[in-house]
Amino acid sequence: MTEHAAVNKASASFAKPLRDFVGKVVGETFSRQGFASAELVTRWTEIVGSEIAAHSQPIKIQWSRAVSSPPDGEGVESKRPRGTLVLRVEGPAAVEIQHLANVVCERVNRFLGWRAVERVALRQAPLRRAQPRAAGAPDPAAARLAADLSEIADEKLRQALGRLGAAVKRG
Repeated sequence: MTEHAAVNKASASFAKPLRDFVGKVVGETFSRQGFASAELVTRWTEIVGSEIAAHSQPIKIQWSRAVSSPPDGEGVESKRPRGTLVLRVEGPAAVEIQHLANVVCERVNRFLGWRAVERVALRQAPLRRAQPRAAGAPDPAAARLAADLSEIADEKLRQALGRLGAAVKRG
């Protein structure tokens, strides 16, 4: 093949799944905050329980730099650095969460599978809660498309397909 033919050769480019891109970006963000994975944040309620999770959110894990040598009789695991889990807590619940710090450490370590967290530090601030999406005015194009789907008996499905069709047409 000549050099000229290689330049004119069409290269196949395929769109990458969004999960590949988002996973990498989100993973890098969580890594900068000291989290090995996003799961500590995304599964917080499951890890610590609904009572603790209702008043706290993990911000980051601060890892200690120095690793001391293990005392006699301890295994390799004790050579790993241990971290401080920094939590955002609502003001009134801070005292209660502080009293439950050992429980939080135990549950997080059980989830991670090793003694990663040795203490908890609290930062009092309002929790960042997901904002519910405001329902906008109904899209007339979506309503027209939904009306054309009369053979679909499920009203919610028909409306969802109408919104999808309108978004595809706009898009």
